[in-house]
Amino acid sequence: MKVILNETIEALGIIGSEVTVSDGYARNYLLPQGKALAATPQNLKKIKGQRKKIDLQIAKERKLAEEMAEQLKDVACTISAKVSNENKLYGSITVNNIIDNLAKQDIQVEKRMVLLQSPIKEVGSYKVPIRVYAEVEPEITVEVVPEA
Repeated sequence: MKVILNETIEALGIIGSEVTVSDGYARNYLLPQGKALAATPQNLKKIKGQRKKIDLQIAKERKLAEEMAEQLKDVACTISAKVSNENKLYGSITVNNIIDNLAKQDIQVEKRMVLLQSPIKEVGSYKVPIRVYAEVEPEITVEVVPEA
């Protein structure tokens, strides 16, 4: 089913774009939540009339994302954890640990924004990308140190 997005959805596209999704996803989630409109000729004409407004909103979202990326560029998280004699962690550092540490620094990010490929299991310094907006992914430094 073809739909027109009313808001930017990371997995689908940006506001105002026409995308094809499964019928069930459109009927059960996107349309009832108001996140999309059916791609009818009337709705397409309506969106064309609002294109200028949509372009301004996209520019605004991108500007905010770039400002947040600038703030995140120099951020460093220091997380202490229990380690064995070989500098291996007894547990692991996960996305939730990084989010909690950033929250202590008054930086709010959502779980889906942190692009940690796999849990961190050794002491050291790691670069972790944070997806703020499409193609805007600053890297933060996560420093894992032994617990005193």
